[in-house]
Amino acid sequence: MKSAKIIRLRILLLWGTIMIFTLSKSTFAQTPKVSGTVTSQSTSTPVPGASVTVKNTHTSAVADETGRFSINASTGDVLVISSIGFIAKEVKVESQELNIRLQESENQLENVVVIGYGTQKKKLVTGANIQVKGADIQKQNTTNALQALQGQAPGVQITSYSGQPGSGMNVIIRGKGTVGNFSPLYIVDGVQTGDISYLNPADIESIDILKDAASAAIYGSQAANGVVLVTTRSGKLNQKAQVTLDVFYGAQRPPRKAKLLNAKEYATIINEAAVNSGKAPYFSNDVVNNLPVNTNWLDQMFKNNVPTQNYVLGVQGGGAGSAYSLSLGYTGQGGIVGGSDISSFERYTFRINSEHNLYENIIKLGEHLTFNYQNSHGILVDGQYNNTLRSAFSTSPLLPMYDSAGNYFSSDKKGWYPGKPDQAWNNTEANPYAVMDYTTRNRNSNQGLFGDVYIQAEPIKGLKFRSSLGINYTSNQSHGYTPVYHLSIYSFNDTSKVTQSMGNGLTLQFDNLLSYDFNVTTNHHFSVMAGSSSLKTKTVGMNGSNWYLRVADLQHAYLSVAQNVNRGAPYMSVGGSPTENALLSYFGRLQYDFREKYLLNITFRSDGSSRFAPGHRWGYFPSVSAGWVASMENFMQGAHWLDFLKVRGSWGRVGNQNVAAYQYLSPISFSNTAYIFGPVEGANTQGAYPSRIANPDVKWETSEQTNIGFDATVLKKLNVTFEYYNKKTKDWLITVPILATAGADAPLINGGDVQNTGVELALNYRNSIGKNFHYSIGINGAYNKNRIGNIPTNDHVLHGNTNVLYANAGEFYRAANGEPVGYFWGLKTDGIFQTAEDVLAYKGKTGTPIQPNAKPGDVRYVDLNNDGVIDANDKTKIGDPNPDFTFGFNVALDYKGFDLFIQASGVSGNQLVQSWRGPGGFGNYTTEILERWHGRGTSNRIPRVTEDGANWAQFSDLYIHDGKFLRISTITLGYDFANLVKKSYLGKLRVYASVLNAFTITGYRGMDPEVGYNEGFSSGVDLGYYPRPRTYMVGANIRF
Repeated sequence: MKSAKIIRLRILLLWGTIMIFTLSKSTFAQTPKVSGTVTSQSTSTPVPGASVTVKNTHTSAVADETGRFSINASTGDVLVISSIGFIAKEVKVESQELNIRLQESENQLENVVVIGYGTQKKKLVTGANIQVKGADIQKQNTTNALQALQGQAPGVQITSYSGQPGSGMNVIIRGKGTVGNFSPLYIVDGVQTGDISYLNPADIESIDILKDAASAAIYGSQAANGVVLVTTRSGKLNQKAQVTLDVFYGAQRPPRKAKLLNAKEYATIINEAAVNSGKAPYFSNDVVNNLPVNTNWLDQMFKNNVPTQNYVLGVQGGGAGSAYSLSLGYTGQGGIVGGSDISSFERYTFRINSEHNLYENIIKLGEHLTFNYQNSHGILVDGQYNNTLRSAFSTSPLLPMYDSAGNYFSSDKKGWYPGKPDQAWNNTEANPYAVMDYTTRNRNSNQGLFGDVYIQAEPIKGLKFRSSLGINYTSNQSHGYTPVYHLSIYSFNDTSKVTQSMGNGLTLQFDNLLSYDFNVTTNHHFSVMAGSSSLKTKTVGMNGSNWYLRVADLQHAYLSVAQNVNRGAPYMSVGGSPTENALLSYFGRLQYDFREKYLLNITFRSDGSSRFAPGHRWGYFPSVSAGWVASMENFMQGAHWLDFLKVRGSWGRVGNQNVAAYQYLSPISFSNTAYIFGPVEGANTQGAYPSRIANPDVKWETSEQTNIGFDATVLKKLNVTFEYYNKKTKDWLITVPILATAGADAPLINGGDVQNTGVELALNYRNSIGKNFHYSIGINGAYNKNRIGNIPTNDHVLHGNTNVLYANAGEFYRAANGEPVGYFWGLKTDGIFQTAEDVLAYKGKTGTPIQPNAKPGDVRYVDLNNDGVIDANDKTKIGDPNPDFTFGFNVALDYKGFDLFIQASGVSGNQLVQSWRGPGGFGNYTTEILERWHGRGTSNRIPRVTEDGANWAQFSDLYIHDGKFLRISTITLGYDFANLVKKSYLGKLRVYASVLNAFTITGYRGMDPEVGYNEGFSSGVDLGYYPRPRTYMVGANIRF
């Protein structure tokens, strides 16, 4: 007992001695502080985030926003200074204040880019990858990060689904490879997600796009459409806490509006249509010249100076064992159609990324987590029905906005037929603004938690094991209220209605990676990785509707406040369904380089998906790529103008499993329609039936791609990247045509293939004039050819939807052998019949007129098969929505704190379909109709007007428009006042003014040539497209 006390006493004495020694050493023998500034040798600008380390020690520091650093070091110590994009430099400490200038690395080849499940030096990359820095994304000042990528990534076509706030983006990488979902796979900080709209662009560090199959094959069955890797901001060890504030506020307005006929022009055209149809004019000349109402419905629909705003407050830094990055953001945007009261979008985000050293840099624990909350409401923008913007194009200018009591005008009221006060002019059309108001009283909210928690161990240098658990949780709620209204004989609602829905989804992703990075002698470098990933998704949704509400406002409109009766009978409707799917994967990669001159990359992935039947669930996806840094060869040393040249090639296989679950099974549905036998005579009885034919052999689509390219740097200023690719996607997931007598929906089968071939070129030039003027110019372009191989149907065609362009419209797009995906299919025209003699002279091989019922001013259709009859056999390809060329350019200038940035993008070689009204009737027209045929020689392009619209009843190239455009998407001028303020705590105080969607050069007469609305597997269909706004804004970037 006594000896135990003595032992404890000795331990306490020993501990006390150690503490005294340690304290005395820290008090009396502190290492002196060394401070300094790190700047760029070429531009003299600060290098924020530069790492400063005392050589052969663990002592380190990070330069702040102004390039300043402070570190414990003694005279004679050697500091190692490094930063991405610069050549590392060693400096011997000879004074307490140092000025360190770093030389930029050639072509920034020492930059680290993100690849699947890892990172790699840009110099060693052998695939077709492209990286866009977060700083370049922020320059665009957009609320959606994908929109900021437009024109910056060759071979990547990005269009807005619509200009409505919160609307998504369509992204196509190297052409359409499927008739199904062609969206790429999104990975944020290693975790899969369906899109990245929840992210605030200010939170993004970089976006890397994997375009070729060799780069994307590590993601296997989900990578056929390419992969987009997003890295969010993180802190650094030993970095002083930095506070950032990024804000902008802007006013939006429509960039241009279509020109509609005014009341006088409209009345004139309607009269002419009546006369051409064998009727008397509707309006006398005196009435036409004295019309009491002249409503421009587009002026009523669109609003000016609608606000948009974004605020992001962040802090990031780190100590000796931890690094962190946090941000809090808010985005608010109103819609230019109807203003913020009709459509708006709000997003709140909170993000936290951190990493902690648990044990001597061997074990690390960290997380990337983002919480987001979104609110939105808006108008319907799809199709011809309930598209209120489309209705504004065709509503006559004679219809008043309001009646004498200040209420929305109802068209079945008498008194608005000019010249006939006891009649209504057209009681079938409705006030489009009123319809929009009554049918868009809705609120939608979404909440989500996204990210991962990980632990990493590195027991020996280069050997790492990383295990992470990713989560993607979403929850959504919506409710809408439709009041009682009456606007026309067809547009009314006799009973108030409420709709309500809610749902949630949870995806868990469990990844385990083992990697080893090592050298064999100094010449051979290897990096190997093996891993597994399991992904499971569950969703559930519920929706309901009810009638006869006891309230009359959206705020209180829920299912529970309805009377639940319709003509005395219960009428509440409720539905819901769950979904579930899983994916199990194993993958590996081998990277090798010899002196960073000869490069090799091999990957392999095996995926097992629950979406397919047992026996078809596993797919295998290999890839190989190689590179040769030719500029390192001795025989190239004489080419002093060529600083770097790398030639590379790759091949890979990837898959597409974007299909609903359980396609290999036949689902059971329930119905009581016309099922009248049972225990009660004459009463319907519910029955069960298989609603779809099963196909147990269905499997994923497969895409194989070959890529050849080179990267070069010339005269240390010009960077060149060139790519050639050949991508073939086969085993499409398509619905096979079956007879209606089958009694169930058609099954999904594998059949059809498409080939995309193309080239891409990117040029970036950076230079300086003197010490203070710096500039860069970037130009990129891509060409893609899309051609279908074989579709295994009887007619080798996949037919498009009908009833899309107007009521009872036929098929206008399709996919067929030898043609591009979603091409436009219809009749070709050959001008306008000018005289009756022209009609009779247009004969077939039998000598009889081909269009005997045509009149002067009617369209002359091309008899393509020369059989003397105009019918479906004469229809052919009349347009292609897929652009041949996509391109972009940017210019950045910097002079003594001033900066100017210009970004542009465009497409060429594509066509659009425009259908803003039905063929006939009394709807309004755009002013293009003033160029119609109205007598011999007046037009050979636009036919005469008739009430039945016979010249527009068949889909023809009259609906086809050239879709090429060049858009100046961003012009920004800024100035950094930090140098004037000269406060030590202020790293940056940049204030800027910017114009988004500044102007567009195009021959298209619509409101926006960037039509992102997709119809089935086609695109470029303008049915009344919600245009992107033009925004004038001011903003600031502040760093403390």
